[in-house]
Amino acid sequence: MPLAANFPVIDDRRFDDIVTEAKARIPRYTPEWTDFNDSDPGMTLVQLFAWMAEMLIYRLGQVPNQSYLKFLELVGIELNPAKSANVEITFPVQPAAVDAVIIVPQHTQITAENPAGGPPIVFETDEALYAVRPSLDEVLAYDGFAFSSCTAANANAQSGFTPFGPNAASGSALYLGFNAAAAFPDVILDLAVWVKQAARGTAVSDCSLPAAKIFPSVDLSWQYWGGSNWFPLGLMKDDTAGFQRSGHIRVKIPGSQLTSRTFSSTGSLFWIRVEIQSGGYTKAPVVVAIRTNTAAATEAQTVQNEVLGGSDGSPNQILTLQNQPVLDGTLQLMVDQGEGPQPWSAVRDLADYDGAAQVYVLDRTTGAVRFGDGTHGAIPVANVNSPNDSIVAATYRYGGGHKGNVPKATLTSLSTSIAGIDESAVSNLFAAYGGQDEESLDEAKQRAPRALASRCRAVTQTDFTYLATQVGGIKRAFALPLTNPSYPGVQVAGAVTVIVVPDADPEVPNPEPSDGMLRSVCAYLNLRRLITTELFVIGPSYQLVRANVDLIALNSSDLAQVKQAVETSLTDFFHPLRGGVDGLGWPLGAPIFYSRVYQRVLSVPGVDRINALKISLDGVEQPECKDVPIRASSLLYSTGHDVKPEYSFS
Repeated sequence: MPLAANFPVIDDRRFDDIVTEAKARIPRYTPEWTDFNDSDPGMTLVQLFAWMAEMLIYRLGQVPNQSYLKFLELVGIELNPAKSANVEITFPVQPAAVDAVIIVPQHTQITAENPAGGPPIVFETDEALYAVRPSLDEVLAYDGFAFSSCTAANANAQSGFTPFGPNAASGSALYLGFNAAAAFPDVILDLAVWVKQAARGTAVSDCSLPAAKIFPSVDLSWQYWGGSNWFPLGLMKDDTAGFQRSGHIRVKIPGSQLTSRTFSSTGSLFWIRVEIQSGGYTKAPVVVAIRTNTAAATEAQTVQNEVLGGSDGSPNQILTLQNQPVLDGTLQLMVDQGEGPQPWSAVRDLADYDGAAQVYVLDRTTGAVRFGDGTHGAIPVANVNSPNDSIVAATYRYGGGHKGNVPKATLTSLSTSIAGIDESAVSNLFAAYGGQDEESLDEAKQRAPRALASRCRAVTQTDFTYLATQVGGIKRAFALPLTNPSYPGVQVAGAVTVIVVPDADPEVPNPEPSDGMLRSVCAYLNLRRLITTELFVIGPSYQLVRANVDLIALNSSDLAQVKQAVETSLTDFFHPLRGGVDGLGWPLGAPIFYSRVYQRVLSVPGVDRINALKISLDGVEQPECKDVPIRASSLLYSTGHDVKPEYSFS
């Protein structure tokens, strides 16, 4: 979106202020001047100069900021539009469904209640899904010697389980048992897999290689039970790189050839398995959950065949879409110049194209579509047969904002019923991530110097920090050079670890990035890092802080209000997103200065003095009146404080 601003006031003096200041100086410099009435000619000159000075102050106050904004526009810096949240949604099939395979169409809409009370929050599936009737009833891990049931751990999707056992050696396998009430269909089975990875208790994502070149650590073989033996399955896709990260796995199931059987203490089920043929993991993977009938969705709505209007043949004509913000790359614009509708292409800047190029520029925030002037970009020819509807948006998607980061199990309502889908069980297993509001002007002004310095390349520590915050949903980032999460305390040449903190709900005390968010940051930074850089992206490590305060309140104050105000002030002070002295979040690894906490409590209205102030870190009480150090790569958070106010009767 183009930059626009309410300019800051550098000098706030007005006409009356300047006249008053001049009058105050007269006795000092010209004591013989004693008539300050408006009828005095000298006062007339004072008022004239005051009026001129006020005009100069106003105009000069705009010059620095206006020049800065114009420079940013010149180098192509604009406000980043809102970004849409992403999520995985599961569509269970009714056990009594007539068809064994149910097609969930692309752009199927699922809604969640808006916590702000507005219209429902709408998500759409990104692609069509083939949902299968057989349900995943059993999950078994075979370590080469014995079976262990992982069904309960897979169902709760919290603690996680090792799919190949703790050693994950050759011959280990993961068995998936499906309900055998009816024949298994011939279908490409889509398995959504969430993998848990850890480093010092935090989620971590290794993005040292591009996504297309991450090779599995092991050679896996997918097989099905055919009655007398295991037979190979066709692996169509494996986003997980052999269960090393979250993603989708697609295998082609020859349903008519599957036969049921019993493994361990399970009932008779259809079975497929994935077995380690060779190789090994550095550390056995931990799977949080495996789900069938699950599709990726985006907080967006699709519009088709929207008429923008007709060309009037004028240069730089602007037409506006009815809905915004528009998702990047989704607008397909058709222009009929009398020879039938033809597609025109979206470009970043018309100045790069000649007068014959059929291109346009889209402002995704406002939905404004701007055409060329005949010198840079073509002018659409006016169509006399369709003067008012020759320009049509064949399709586009719109949506975005922080509101899309809905919690888990909230996307539960299908906008359109799908026969065979159990609508009462449709839900998102994990929270949505990546939604972000439009960038503010102040944020753009802070971003601009770093953008110009980095030139979209991650080389310096500042570059990694800045570029990580450009990913949707990331509020803060910290780059740690010479740091590998697997080797804490050891300087590793060429390694860079980026800690990211998501833009979470204000009520969340310690926001954690989702696996999808970590992968998004990885993908973004990976395209911009040096080839010699080993890059890791992790979530923050938190330490819990709690204050115990005995204070004396003013006799005129309300004790309950003082208690609540002190607790809120301390919680905000230690918050990872809005804490610290500057209110921008607690600094990474910054110690707790006792004097600042003391000052924070005293600054609360109604507090007279403090009798005692003690600080606890991770449940351990710290020495009173001493600064408290925290871990070098940690942030603070708090869930409450013990505040005991009382009146002074002395």
